[in-house]
Amino acid sequence: MKSQDVRKQFLDFFQSKGHLIVPSAPIVLKDDPTLMFNNSGMAQFKEYFLGNATPKSNRIVDTQKCLRVSGKHNDLEDVGFDTYHHTMFEMLGNWSFGDYFKKEALPFAWEFLTEVLKLDKDRLYVSVFEGNEAENVPFDQEAFDIWKQFVPEDRIILGNKKDNFWEMGDQGPCGPCSEIHIDLRTDAERAAVSGRSLVNEDHPQVVEIWNNVFMEFNRKADGSLEKLPAQHVDTGMGFERLCMAVQNVTSNYDTDVFAPLINKVEEITGLKYTTNDIVLSGAEGEEQNKINIAIRVIVDHVRAVAFAIADGQLPSNTGAGYVIRRILRRAIRYGFTFLDTKEPFIYKLVAVLADQMGEFFPEIKSQQNLVTNVIREEEASFLRTLDQGLQLLENVISETSGKEVAGAKAFELYDTFGFPKDLTALILRERGFSLDEAGFDVAMQEQKARSRAASEVSTEDWSVLIPGNVETFVGYDQTEADVKISRIRKVDSKKDGVLYQIVVDNSPFYPEGGGQVGDKGTLVSANETIQIIDTKKENNLILLLAKQLPENVNASFVAKVDTDLRAASAKNHSATHLMHLALRTVLGTHVEQKGSLVTPNNLRFDFSHFAKVTDEELKQVEDFVNARIQEQLPLIERRDIPFAQAVAEGAMALFGEKYGDSVRAIKFGDSMELCGGIHVNNTAEIWSFKIVSEGAVAAGIRRIEAITSDAVKKHFANQEELLSEIKLSLKNPQDTLKAVVALQDDNAKLKKQLEGLLKDKAKNMKGDLAKEIQEINGVQFLAKQVDLNPEGAKDLAYELGTLGTNMFLVLATAEEGKPMLSCYISKELVADKNLNAGLVVRELGKFIQGGGGGQPFFATAGGKKVEGIAEALAKAKDFLD
Repeated sequence: MKSQDVRKQFLDFFQSKGHLIVPSAPIVLKDDPTLMFNNSGMAQFKEYFLGNATPKSNRIVDTQKCLRVSGKHNDLEDVGFDTYHHTMFEMLGNWSFGDYFKKEALPFAWEFLTEVLKLDKDRLYVSVFEGNEAENVPFDQEAFDIWKQFVPEDRIILGNKKDNFWEMGDQGPCGPCSEIHIDLRTDAERAAVSGRSLVNEDHPQVVEIWNNVFMEFNRKADGSLEKLPAQHVDTGMGFERLCMAVQNVTSNYDTDVFAPLINKVEEITGLKYTTNDIVLSGAEGEEQNKINIAIRVIVDHVRAVAFAIADGQLPSNTGAGYVIRRILRRAIRYGFTFLDTKEPFIYKLVAVLADQMGEFFPEIKSQQNLVTNVIREEEASFLRTLDQGLQLLENVISETSGKEVAGAKAFELYDTFGFPKDLTALILRERGFSLDEAGFDVAMQEQKARSRAASEVSTEDWSVLIPGNVETFVGYDQTEADVKISRIRKVDSKKDGVLYQIVVDNSPFYPEGGGQVGDKGTLVSANETIQIIDTKKENNLILLLAKQLPENVNASFVAKVDTDLRAASAKNHSATHLMHLALRTVLGTHVEQKGSLVTPNNLRFDFSHFAKVTDEELKQVEDFVNARIQEQLPLIERRDIPFAQAVAEGAMALFGEKYGDSVRAIKFGDSMELCGGIHVNNTAEIWSFKIVSEGAVAAGIRRIEAITSDAVKKHFANQEELLSEIKLSLKNPQDTLKAVVALQDDNAKLKKQLEGLLKDKAKNMKGDLAKEIQEINGVQFLAKQVDLNPEGAKDLAYELGTLGTNMFLVLATAEEGKPMLSCYISKELVADKNLNAGLVVRELGKFIQGGGGGQPFFATAGGKKVEGIAEALAKAKDFLD
């Protein structure tokens, strides 16, 4: 059975049991600060378990894209070394929200595995929770009795809290679980050793495939458990592992989920992957195993990275973007080290992935060009970093007195340039050195401790003041509302200090979302005023953030939004919609929004486009938006319309967003988008629109920053003031532009004259300096500070270089207090003496608190410390010892 059929069979089976099929949520989470990514099937349903929202059906079935690379659930370092862990995987799940429980869930699972998929019953083991006296949770007798109807008691295993009590985090819904494991070993292996003894022992062929979690508790901040108001079923089955079982292979990578990707890697590299059933021994086996691990890492990681980008998360240096970049760099590094790939190639796998999974996950198909270009650019960039890291590692080796490189030095390479520890260790071994791995680990732990300390957050349990309260948002129609506080909690973090999160019953405050920042304002009672410094959304709750609580939390309040800030944000948000339409009109319909930020001060818009937007195109975009403002287009807002109907009528749905069955559509003229943000009632309120910058964010992604309304007025006022200052400095010419052009012409002529004079000066200095050249070990050497600019020093170095084929010159300049070192080495010396000007200036640059690089025969280094020039020149001679 093909993997696509396995997925369909699962969904069809539970649909026949009254479950509603829902699509996978994006892999990147937006409204849950406790998680970066969807790391389990239940993440998108968290608000239902917490009782903050009502599901569209009490029975749901889906397959969820999951990413386990950070936090509590982190499988990254296992990937590639075994055959069943993955960064991204599909979690098949059936869900009951207060509907059925154990007596239905477990028979459903058994029926699907043994009657639909026809798995061998004798290979299946099940586990139930043995209980925990300390937490007053009893042995799961009900699950045990249910399983006795289907399997012999010797294949029912009692599991402890670690194995059979599932928790989504340190706090929140949790409960006992019952797992199903399968033994895929040969008959002979099964006869020799019982599969029972290998369950939960990390055996690659005795693996868990399905977990039935019975959500009946809530873990509180103090660690205690309380009963949930309703009992829920949360199940998860690893799609890749299930395919391994159904297709009768012993590795997830031997299934058709991964085979097309592996075949493509083999085609690109010319290397062969051996399946889990082929085991080679000796040196040949060791070498092949390294190739196998590298290929597994690459085909796993490209799925994770591709789907994350398709869902809106671009690689970056912070947060979730850094995690994605790290995954991709791990794949690149394995290819670089073990597959000898020195050019980008992982991007070529995206087309295979899109063909393979695009039918069920259309986002990978629609975003294929973007994903391909981003991965290709990231590969090229990191391969350059690896090349630079190799040069820096050479410096580290040259500075090492013994045969062991300090761990702190290697960690600096890792931390600053992303140069991996294991690659450093591998290169050092090849050069006859070793790495102080303990020192590296100490440096790593110190950094993690600093990071943890900086981000440490302590969250108390909610204090519920109005039980059963259903929060409503009234902010589209009101900026003030009479409210009661329904719940509060205290959050203490190193970053923000102590904050209080307040939930009110009728919130006019818009929570941060859709790119728009959250509202600020006040809560006013008869006796006091509480400042609301921000508004966030978490698991369907609107959280008002304050630095203090009211003295009487049970009082009646008036919630007041800061209308000036709200109005400014609304203008920028509406302008964002108009600019999106303008970009699609001017540049083409390939343009799609890839991110946005809307604040009261400005707007930022990221979009797909594969070339710099020209000045003329920017002017057309600006003119288009301002024309729509002048047309005074009224806002047409439609709430709670079916998603399919809105899209059919032309509304744009943004990639990476999770939409419900009912949506809100915002329309200004021909601009129609699905949006939950705050907007103006008429485009005339925007007054004016001005683009202030345009540039690249990533491969195929451009960013425009713009302003509206009062910010435009201020911008023009600043420009007028600047023009006045320019005119004043030019002595108030009648034609300012003509005066500036004349000044530029005069400057160009003077610069040309100066360059000629400096060249003449360098030639005149040549004869004097030639007399100072000394011979050291057969090399003509000179290290000297000269009274020239850097360009003149370069000319002088090349002039002196004509005097022989064995020149090693270091010239220093200090024009306007900025030290610069220039190194010239005859090409013959580069080859014969293994000298490299780039390495020389990097080393000597340390004395002037700077650095640089260049070619082996000529390189420069700039710095900040003029006083270090003398020491740098004195040390230059050491390269000839």
